Amino acid sequence: MACAGPAGGRQRVSMQEHMAIDVSPGPIQPIRLISDYFPHFYPFLEPVLHAPDPQAMLTPAIHSAPQLQPEPEPEGDSDDSSGCQSGVTMPAACHLAALGTLEFTLLFDADNSALHCTAHRAKGLKPPASGSVDTYVKANLLPGASKASQLRTRTVRGTRGPVWEETLTYHGFTRQDAGRKTLRLCVYEDSRLRRRATPLGELRVPLRKLVPNRARGFDICLEKRRLTKRPKRLDTARGMSLYEEEGMEAETSGEERGRILLSLCYSSQRGGLLVGVLRCAHLAPMDANGYSDPFVRLFLHPSSGKKSKYKTSVRRKTLNPEFNEEFFYAGHREELAQKALLVSVWDYDLGTADDFIGGVQLSSRASGERLHHWRECLSRSDRRLELWHLLDSVPPQLGD
Repeated sequence: MACAGPAGGRQRVSMQEHMAIDVSPGPIQPIRLISDYFPHFYPFLEPVLHAPDPQAMLTPAIHSAPQLQPEPEPEGDSDDSSGCQSGVTMPAACHLAALGTLEFTLLFDADNSALHCTAHRAKGLKPPASGSVDTYVKANLLPGASKASQLRTRTVRGTRGPVWEETLTYHGFTRQDAGRKTLRLCVYEDSRLRRRATPLGELRVPLRKLVPNRARGFDICLEKRRLTKRPKRLDTARGMSLYEEEGMEAETSGEERGRILLSLCYSSQRGGLLVGVLRCAHLAPMDANGYSDPFVRLFLHPSSGKKSKYKTSVRRKTLNPEFNEEFFYAGHREELAQKALLVSVWDYDLGTADDFIGGVQLSSRASGERLHHWRECLSRSDRRLELWHLLDSVPPQLGD
């Protein structure tokens, strides 16, 4: 290779010397961002390639991703911090999320131990695809097993502003539950092309501030569904999802086995005890599909005849069965006061032994609500007393 020399003559430069020119530029400079070479193109902006700042190139610093500032919480009660109440201007967080709002009403019926959630309508939903959307609302009580407290509305098709006007009821909801549980509502897109429904947004309402027997309306902004890493256990090896909805993991050690609603009445005309098995709620799942096939067994101990054991019919694939069956035990009050009523809930399995779910014992040796229910029944005639009882994880013992 030839080049002009200082005297106008041509000077030959070897290939090795030519390749060594400008090879060592000096101190190592920080690598430019990839976005400087491949800028984003927006339909409403002209694509501009900005040259990097020379001053910034001299500062050997590692640039991290920009940290998002937390959104300010709107003013109001703590249970409404996730959105806006009805009659209040929508906060800036709602406009930033742009997921829509959900209007619903909550009523804690303390007299009947029930929580009623009426889903009215949703507004401004943003489905992934354009066009109409088929949506429904799913409700869960947290903490607790997912399917035991899972209720859903019907699917409203062909609209982004669905109107349900449907009431979901949780039976066996007590004041203790209101003080420690949270209601989560999630709006799902019921797509016929996909196997699993797509969540469009969710909200959570702490139930501790609900006033018993007084309805309260809400109009809250939807947020993105929260996911948490599933604990490493056998379920992951069996091909289950690696992620589960936050708060939906069952508390296997401390979570209750469920509860049962029993009615007791001493009939003076028939001369015996009428035991009604009305319903169960939030039963523990015993089958692989996440449900149970529950039925209830009754046993009056010590037995005085063949009719001391009864069994209800089986309710298939449910964790909140309704029985409404009644059984009769003959005997005087003095005799019944010396006995114990053993109530147990079982999961029916065809061809194998039934699985025990939970049980409760009512007798004069019991304590708390169980003792109160038993004594009140035997002290008053022809008066039906209904009461919810928590199920024990250990079968009732005959010797107790």
